[in-house]
Amino acid sequence: MTDTLTYPDVVSLAVPFFIAAILIEFFWIRLSGRGGRYETRDALTSLIMGAGNVASGIALGFVAWGFFMVLWEITPFDLGSSWWVVLLCFVLDDLRYYWVHRFGHRIRWVWASHVNHHSSQHYNLTTALRQTWTYTFTFMMVVRAPLILMGFHPALVLFCGGLNLIYQFWIHTEAIGRMPRWFEAIMNTPSHHRAHHGRNPRYLDCNYAGVFIIWDKMFGTFVPEQDDEKVDYGLVHNLGTFNPLRVAFHEWVGIFRDVTQRGLTLRERLMYAVAPPGWSHDGSRDGSDRIKAKHLEHFPEKRGTPGFR
Repeated sequence: MTDTLTYPDVVSLAVPFFIAAILIEFFWIRLSGRGGRYETRDALTSLIMGAGNVASGIALGFVAWGFFMVLWEITPFDLGSSWWVVLLCFVLDDLRYYWVHRFGHRIRWVWASHVNHHSSQHYNLTTALRQTWTYTFTFMMVVRAPLILMGFHPALVLFCGGLNLIYQFWIHTEAIGRMPRWFEAIMNTPSHHRAHHGRNPRYLDCNYAGVFIIWDKMFGTFVPEQDDEKVDYGLVHNLGTFNPLRVAFHEWVGIFRDVTQRGLTLRERLMYAVAPPGWSHDGSRDGSDRIKAKHLEHFPEKRGTPGFR
């Protein structure tokens, strides 16, 4: 089997592009007065989160790589590295990303890692860099296991994952409206991803795609951005801080506090970790489903429109 297959670290190679694109977007907004807004402290927090993500990847990357190589040693398959294998791996890894992203919104343990990406109340290219420091602890690396067991080399899988992340960078902007209709129908775009970052009841838990929006359309999670409902960015309950440490760890602290409450059953403690965000043993909090339901009580005319069943 191929053990020495290597691919470039495409995310690191793309850093100059990220910086250049951020500067272009910043000056475009300043000069045109359109396309979003930059807030210095918010952008700086996003950049610090991005740097922390790189540092955590360097420090803890051996965990996922070691796991992947164990799988590679036991699988009898080796698909090689021809162009069609790379293309197939890219598509399947994007499907993997869809489910990891969906788990990240529906399982609190995974949300604790992903929530920082949604914590900005602004939406610009620096938001794309507001990444987790704690992904390793979600154990979502296991979702890549089927790809490796199918015969895709771990280096190829990580290479495709890097390409996926690079694609997602440019969709974090308000400076681009809608793309051509055919493109919007197949690919994830700034319009689709703006909806994903919305805290409006309509936009909660939608558009999990990385590259191909077709996954959301296949699995019933697609909500188009509405011209008559501007996206309100951020969390249902915004943090009100630019402290990177709080941004990175606040939900983990919240889980610990909830799990260690007195008088809970073992099941209730477990549910505080694995149930959707907003779950509570006494019903005192609202998850996304309940938020949507309450919104429809006030606006019943929205029932059956995008984002509302």
